Amino acid sequence: MDRFLFLTFDGLSTGAVYAAFALALVLIWRAARLVNFAQGAMAVATAYVGYAVVSATGSYWLGLGAAVLAGLALGALVERVLMRFVGHANPLGDVIVALGLVLLIQAVLGMVFGSEYRPATVPFDTDALSVGGIAAVSPYDLWVFGAVMVVVVLLALLFTRTPIGLRMRASAFAPEVSRLLGVNVGRMLTVGWALAAAVGALAGMLVIPTGLGLHPHAMDMVFVVAFTAAVVGGLDSPAGAVVGGLLVGLILSYVTGYLGPDTTPLAVLVLLLTVLLVRPGGLFSSVKARHV
Repeated sequence: MDRFLFLTFDGLSTGAVYAAFALALVLIWRAARLVNFAQGAMAVATAYVGYAVVSATGSYWLGLGAAVLAGLALGALVERVLMRFVGHANPLGDVIVALGLVLLIQAVLGMVFGSEYRPATVPFDTDALSVGGIAAVSPYDLWVFGAVMVVVVLLALLFTRTPIGLRMRASAFAPEVSRLLGVNVGRMLTVGWALAAAVGALAGMLVIPTGLGLHPHAMDMVFVVAFTAAVVGGLDSPAGAVVGGLLVGLILSYVTGYLGPDTTPLAVLVLLLTVLLVRPGGLFSSVKARHV
């Protein structure tokens, strides 16, 4: 029982990290109806900016703010300079361009910063607190949980209670109709990319300290698992991304603890295929829009 409880707490803390990054994938899907396969590389790039500020100032919070601002700028730049000129009639074009962007960002980061792992500063203790003699969550895990919950609430308010959020969703679902109604679709796409990259930057600053450290490829495996979490919860649901992240974290923790770490990639693949076959829209998928 002690082992099961330990794996449960460990899975929840890891799942919160995956949920943070899954939120960025959900945001870009809701804003542009595409999966940004360069999200992980973009998050790493902004994390380098953030930790450069941390090294220069000694303040984690200034570094976190710098990373988020860098995410806003990078997301807007990628949409305005690159993705805007990709033909969206064939979804494969977006995928190919995004993968090319991944290679470009990782190559530039490797040339500028090198390929060694760099330590990542955290604002809170990472040692787990004991509950009944069982290692539970750490203060840093609680910070991640809190940050994820705040992002979920803000995204829910953005898309359901603000005019700009409603315009973003309308531009993603029906761009031609939105243009006829006076919505600046191009501007909404830029805002969506900027916000998604900012959330990805926040997620990167939360995720990277839980791994080996800062590295050009630090988010590769995280992206795969977070994408699985987003698909499990539903790409159109911020709350689903959180639930999906926690569920994936629990499953991977149990699989690793009872079957060994070598089975973890297989577990991710099996879970992704199962959800796509049984409920392609995810556990929290909403009713599809009716086309007239």
